[in-house]
Amino acid sequence: MSYQDQKHAKAADFFKTGNSKASSLELNAPEALMAISILAVSADGKMAEQEKQTLAANHVRLFSAYSREEFQELFKKVLGLVNKYKPSDVFVAAKNGLTPKLRQTAFALAADLVLADGVFTQEEQDLLVDLWESLELKDEIGQKIMEVMIIKNCTDHN
Repeated sequence: MSYQDQKHAKAADFFKTGNSKASSLELNAPEALMAISILAVSADGKMAEQEKQTLAANHVRLFSAYSREEFQELFKKVLGLVNKYKPSDVFVAAKNGLTPKLRQTAFALAADLVLADGVFTQEEQDLLVDLWESLELKDEIGQKIMEVMIIKNCTDHN
């Protein structure tokens, strides 16, 4: 298995929903949205500057009712959970904390973050397809979200 294949397999494991041992882990909707975003950004093991900026911009709008301190507290709490539990356990808790409509929002945020660098690799496509399937989005919704995020972020698209 090549390094890229191993990296994709590891990233895809973030969104597996079976065999969760952290069944007591529960996230409310804001925590769940933050968790999906953090998992998407950290799937490749690094956070690019564009991803950081996009994460901040998306969440400023999404969490506009939060004070700066409340937002930082939420981010630190979720980051702590991501560091404490297996990513797949955090994903299961996040998925369970989202309504079907908010799962679409979570996927749109994740796609925006993954594509923030303006490049759309096969690994990123595979990761996003794994995420949309794991979130149980209808194919047409997942496809539309990806198309819009590619148009928004990628200057060289087919």
